[in-house]
Amino acid sequence: MTQDELKALVGQAALHYVTPGEIVGVGTGSTVNKFIDALASIKDQIAGAVSSSEASTARLKALGIPVFEANAVGELSVYIDGADEIDAGGHMVKGGGAALTREKIVAAQSRRFVCIADESKLVKTLGAFPLPVEVISMATARLVRQFAALGGSASVRLKDGAPLVTDNGQHILDVTGLQISDPLAFESQVNQWPGVVTVGVFAHQKASVCLLGTPSGVKTLTF
Repeated sequence: MTQDELKALVGQAALHYVTPGEIVGVGTGSTVNKFIDALASIKDQIAGAVSSSEASTARLKALGIPVFEANAVGELSVYIDGADEIDAGGHMVKGGGAALTREKIVAAQSRRFVCIADESKLVKTLGAFPLPVEVISMATARLVRQFAALGGSASVRLKDGAPLVTDNGQHILDVTGLQISDPLAFESQVNQWPGVVTVGVFAHQKASVCLLGTPSGVKTLTF
């Protein structure tokens, strides 16, 4: 099966975690797009969605699924999103699509995080995928030095030759060269650095379940 077919497989499987009549938290990215497309098939059975990005909001609305502001609703039963990496404990690296801050907000608002991914995303140790960190631009140079002190190499993510601007109006640092053996401690540490909006390690908001697309079908990991 192609990677695209694996994404469609887990996107469809995630429908089993959607509670009829409720509002579902929806993430961002190519795998989530497959879930949004699948969600459209049961849109009359749900109240709507809370979205973690402008791109996902546009896709949901185009398919006729109502989108609510996070502040307008209470706790969500489930948040469904992809990951750039996930380890055996359900800790993830996210933010390849630059939506990590809003993703973490919606994840924190949800009782359960269901990660949907293909099996290439399952790793022993987080860090091979460049770690996204949303930052306030005036702190960029100092944060690059702080990551260097940890053995990482950080660079500003560019789009069309200029720094990419997130949905929140900030920049992204991508950090390579790290081995994140203690995701919870690492997330807590970096979140305290002035100028960091959100670090793309999801350990405090880790996955409860991961639906992993494999050539032999969907493998369910529970954490």
